[in-house]
Amino acid sequence: MNNFYKKLKENEIQRILLDDINSPVDLKNLPVELLPQVCMELRDFIIEAVADNPGHLGASLGTVELTVAIHYTFNTPIDKLVWDVGHQAYGHKILTGRKMQFHSNRKYKGLSGFPKMSESVYDAFGVGHSSTSISAILGMAMAANIHGQSNRQFIAVIGDGALSGGMAFEALLNAGFNQANLLVILNDNNMAIDPVIGASPLQFEKLFQAFDFHYTGPVDGHDVLKLVEVFNQLKLQQGPKVLHVKTVKGKGFRQAELHQTDWHYSPGKFDSRTGEMLETLSHSDKPIKYQDVFGYTLLELATQHPNIVAVTPAMPTGSSLNYMQDIFPNRVFDVGIAEQHAVTFSAGLALEGAIPFCAIYSTFMQRAYDQLIHDVALQKIPVIFCLDRAGLVGADGATHHGAYDLAYLRAIPDLIIASPFDEHELRNLMHTAVSRRELPFVIRYPRGAGRLIDWKNEPITIPVGTGRELKTGHQIAILSLGPIGNTALDAIHLFEQNHTASIGLFDMRFLKPLDINLLQHIANQYHVLISLEDGTTNGGLGSAIAEYLAEHASSAKLVRLGIPDRFIEHGTPDELRKECEMDVQSIVRLLEKLAGN
Repeated sequence: MNNFYKKLKENEIQRILLDDINSPVDLKNLPVELLPQVCMELRDFIIEAVADNPGHLGASLGTVELTVAIHYTFNTPIDKLVWDVGHQAYGHKILTGRKMQFHSNRKYKGLSGFPKMSESVYDAFGVGHSSTSISAILGMAMAANIHGQSNRQFIAVIGDGALSGGMAFEALLNAGFNQANLLVILNDNNMAIDPVIGASPLQFEKLFQAFDFHYTGPVDGHDVLKLVEVFNQLKLQQGPKVLHVKTVKGKGFRQAELHQTDWHYSPGKFDSRTGEMLETLSHSDKPIKYQDVFGYTLLELATQHPNIVAVTPAMPTGSSLNYMQDIFPNRVFDVGIAEQHAVTFSAGLALEGAIPFCAIYSTFMQRAYDQLIHDVALQKIPVIFCLDRAGLVGADGATHHGAYDLAYLRAIPDLIIASPFDEHELRNLMHTAVSRRELPFVIRYPRGAGRLIDWKNEPITIPVGTGRELKTGHQIAILSLGPIGNTALDAIHLFEQNHTASIGLFDMRFLKPLDINLLQHIANQYHVLISLEDGTTNGGLGSAIAEYLAEHASSAKLVRLGIPDRFIEHGTPDELRKECEMDVQSIVRLLEKLAGN
């Protein structure tokens, strides 16, 4: 390659090729020897874009050469390509017609941060949760086989972290049995978000051969010309096959290579050349994240109770279990991306005298629903579940909102369900869960920071199934569950500055068991009740209150506020709460309407 295609000056690349690539067809028109330059330009484009608009950086940098080689060799979208999870698909989006819109990635009404079928014909399957790619591509391949379409290719790209999910193994077993014509590309970088225990190439080879897959590799995943050569060979081979590629997460950006967990998602705006953060924030005078309150409190509890253990499905840092892991490494279990196993494993721990805190993001708890019912609640095993990222999480969008936990949990018998109003209440609930060991106990809390600078209270034990009155009013009362109650408090203060009506506020604290005595008092004292929850209005707190009012023939009117009965896309939490009419201004308008002013 001549000097014209080299860097023009230090740390700067001229995009002489990428500017003219708006689809894989444009990419295929280039001579193969120019693909390394395309990779340089694409990597530079991703770094610059994410430097200004934070997103999932490390994984996408690691798959630049792989992305270019796939779209150069295969006939997408006729040939189907499914990315597992989607963190690694930024290059794919840029090469498939979304380059000019990529500045809107993960922004409100902009591009999704994950592959999404409604966004592009090149996104063969929507992905936000891991370990689904092989099942999806197998279904597509088998359908094509039924229709006699033997000339099409079906490709799944899955990381070694996602391969730890049981669903991936189920699909591998089925694919090997059916001898489906598909290609699984194993992107092996020894990382999920946190490091994984990587298998050796020989172990991977034995694994796939045991599933009756033809194994090729390992291949340098950053040698785009070699990848094209291997893909052209594999296109001619029938049956299930796997290509094992070795990559480096964060490839080409020094900070992301050195600190792979920290740069899985860019920590903020940064200088695309040096990696220096452009926004230096002092956190000494700001509330810390709920996950950190959980992590520090759990460490306190673990110091006091030697039987306390912690379980996470591949999220020790994301759940702040790393604090306990640093001090008690033998009492923290990272089971890989395997939520079903995490739940039943926790049940086994509890039966032998351990006190397990099973920390799972709300959206991922959906994947272990059967285990929660069959292996825990049905047998009354006292596992403590801490559901992080509950409610509207922001830019990750519909696949990651913790919108449904209150509804799907409330239907399960013998389950305690609670959500803290603030950080003090989170610590109180954790202490309560340790002291109450008769039933499984669920504590759900949101993503991001709370409100209290002085969060480290002296925890107390709360009577299970009790709420509390935060403010007395007349005629209208808001009944909230969780930190969203702070939004109600702000709305009430703003409303009462300009109106004579007084609004009551009650923190219900427990969805199950619901504080019936408090609810009866509220229904007797107030004419209009407003339920407020950071979860779907179908089946959650509002539904529970409506059921009570109907069963007791109460004359009180109920207005339910929460996430409406539709999938909410991505945006900032403030933008999404406004869309769902559960922000301060929307609540004020509702109060004005109900008060008749």
